[in-house]
Amino acid sequence: MVRNTGKGGSGHKKMKNSTNNGKENRELVFKEQTQDYAIIKEMLGNGRCKAVCYSDDIERLCIIRGTMRKKRNNFIRRNDFILISLRDYQDAKADIIHLYTDDEVRMLTNYEEITHKFVISLSSQIERTHIEDSDNEDVVFEDI
Repeated sequence: MVRNTGKGGSGHKKMKNSTNNGKENRELVFKEQTQDYAIIKEMLGNGRCKAVCYSDDIERLCIIRGTMRKKRNNFIRRNDFILISLRDYQDAKADIIHLYTDDEVRMLTNYEEITHKFVISLSSQIERTHIEDSDNEDVVFEDI
């Protein structure tokens, strides 16, 4: 019988091709004049979500741009920190430009671009409203 001395199948090939094992060392993106930081409040589907902006606390309908939809590593969820591009002609809508990782959010707070209080308070507030919404759905079962 032949002994298995190989490294493995397709999983090994994927790991061999990745240079830093899934961790990206990418450049930190700061906001510009027509951009703002935001936190995802609710996912709506079809590439849309509701987000609360950092500078003015306005809830906007945000649309995920096409290049972010096509990338596998940009999976946007509730409570994620994003960079949005504000529209001149529609104040209630914005476009999602960039998704920040947790490490990048910590770096933004260290650079004092955002406050730590905003991130913690808003994310806990979103969680509380999500839990309260699920508790309000009273289901009544009747015995037949």
